[in-house]
Formats: sequence, structure tokens, C-alpha cells
Amino acid sequence: MKYILHIALLFATAACHAQQTPRYTLRSGGIERTYRLHLPEGLAENAPLVIVLHGYGGEALPERFGMNETADRHGFAVCYPQGERDGRGKTCWNVGYPFQADMAVDDVRFLDDLIRHLRKKHRLSRRNVFCTGMSNGGDMCYLLASRRPETYAALGPVAGFMSVEILRSDRSPHPIPLFEIHGTEDRTTLWEGDLQNEGGWGAYVSIPTAVNYWAAKNKCPEHRIDTLPSRPGDLQVIAHRYTGGTDGCEVWLYETVGGKHSWTKTGVDTCEELWRFFSRYVR
Repeated sequence: MKYILHIALLFATAACHAQQTPRYTLRSGGIERTYRLHLPEGLAENAPLVIVLHGYGGEALPERFGMNETADRHGFAVCYPQGERDGRGKTCWNVGYPFQADMAVDDVRFLDDLIRHLRKKHRLSRRNVFCTGMSNGGDMCYLLASRRPETYAALGPVAGFMSVEILRSDRSPHPIPLFEIHGTEDRTTLWEGDLQNEGGWGAYVSIPTAVNYWAAKNKCPEHRIDTLPSRPGDLQVIAHRYTGGTDGCEVWLYETVGGKHSWTKTGVDTCEELWRFFSRYVR
């Protein structure tokens, strides 16, 4: 009986999220794209917008992230775009993996189009746009940091990586705040990086190297390290904060000791911590 009640509760929760976060379509790059959008009740005009990107093979399902509840508490819109399928038949964001070489979908353009559409239709802020993502969605955040830093007020990759190609091709002069949350035992997106492309995702630098790159680019002179308080049984989190950067830009890294490839098991409330960082850059 308890099992049946648990399943019923899960279905009810999913139905509630679907009702609160309807699916819409938008044509971009000649393709009909889809997204879900949650607007908290009584949302103020010119409210911030947070884009949440799913992982490789994932779906734009708000219940897998928990960002709706954070949006309700703090008063921002949250959008969950859906990635297209690659040659493997997997939904994804086109960030330049070797097996995406023949993928013509331009997801940077799609997100540009989506943000413009949402701003106009729902009177959202032009300046306070943020993006976070899990895994492949986190990788996309690094691509956006390189290609569109002027569009986003801050970026928050979770279990993402910065490829060697992004690092080499980055020519943008714009600083941008960035906050990575990553487990040291992540065996999908390796903490130590994969310069030899043994995983098949393309060569990428270690997580500390990626974070140090953005800290240096933002000209952050100070680096503070703290161990966050934790409850018994929780993962320990070491917070690296690079501060004092250009225009107040900071770069943070939450190093989850023993953490794996996860959005939820990070040692912190992922959504709340992301908004804590993003809210520093609301203008």
C-alpha cells in the first residue's frame, strides 16, 4: 500500500509541475523548438529570467531540477528549453563534441531567439538573464561564456566541463561571473579533465583549470577557500571564491568531496545556491 501511495504521489507531483510549467513552441533556425516556462504567481514586471538546460539525452522536465520552487520563493521566471536530437538519437546541446560534427543545430542562436521572445512576451528583464545547466547543459554554459557573455548576467554550470576547443577559440573581451558545482568523484565529467579524449566527449581541461581560466579572465585578484558547514551524512563542500574582479565579477567553485555526477547530491541545495550567486548580479 505504501508503494502504491508513493507512486501516486510521484504522478501527482509530475502533473502539478506540468500544469505550472506549460510547454510552448518557438521557431528558430528553421526548426520548431520547444520549451517549458514557469512564471510565479504575481511575478513583477521586469523580473529576472533563469534558463535551465538539461543533460545529454535528457528532457526539459522541471521536476528533475526543483528550480520552480526557488523561483516562487525569490520572484524570477524560469525556462526549460528542450535540446534537439543528434546523430545518435540523443537529445542534447550542440557544444562541439566530436560526434556532433555533422549536427547543424545552432543552440547559441536558439537561446538568443528564446530570450528575446520571452522578454517581449512576458516583459522580463533585459539585463538580468542567467543560465545554468547539468552536464551537457553545463558544457553549454561554458560555450555561452565564450560566445555570448554580453547576453547573460552570470552563468552556473553544474557537473559541466570546458573543452580545449572553447578555451582555444575564446576571444571575447567581456568578463562574466561564473559558478561551477562539481563532484570530485564524477566519472562522467572528470574532475581531473580528459586531455586525451578517452571518454569520447572531446578533450577538456580539469575543473580547477577551467575555473582558474575564468577567474583570470575576470581579473579576480583574491582567492578564498572555505569548508561549508554540513550535516551528518552530507557530502563535504569546499568553496573556492575568486573575488574583486572586473565590474564586480566573481568566479566560484563548489568542490563536492566524493560527489558524483549529480544535480541533487552536491552537498548543498543546488537551486538555492545558484540563485544566491545569480542574485548578486541582479541590476
